Amino acid sequence: MKKILLRWIVLTVAVVLAAFITQAIGLPFDVKTDQIPQLFIGSAVLALVNATLGKVLRFITAPVNCLTLGIFSLIVNAALLMWVGSMGFGFTLGNFFAAFVGSILISIVSGVLGGILIKDKEKDSD
Repeated sequence: MKKILLRWIVLTVAVVLAAFITQAIGLPFDVKTDQIPQLFIGSAVLALVNATLGKVLRFITAPVNCLTLGIFSLIVNAALLMWVGSMGFGFTLGNFFAAFVGSILISIVSGVLGGILIKDKEKDSD
């Protein structure tokens, strides 16, 4: 349970950092930091959508992913981020390019933070 809560916090921090970086390069990715509970709900919805609908979409688009060497997965991630952002859960995206860059940044930041903060227990084979 503690690991799920930590992953949820890491995803929320990744969304906030990606929004600030994206805004710094001039793309419309707004995050409402004054509405922290709504932002946490938004990141939970994003995780749930990626875990369910994202898996189905990646399975359906597997032939296109093979042809584009996996780059089409970035488009699927951006579309899902833009869709969740349009629901009004603490962050909004102005256009698809902002969602595309934001989804890449969220993946990078959550991967780095998750690697640093979340340690899996290693099984000893001795």
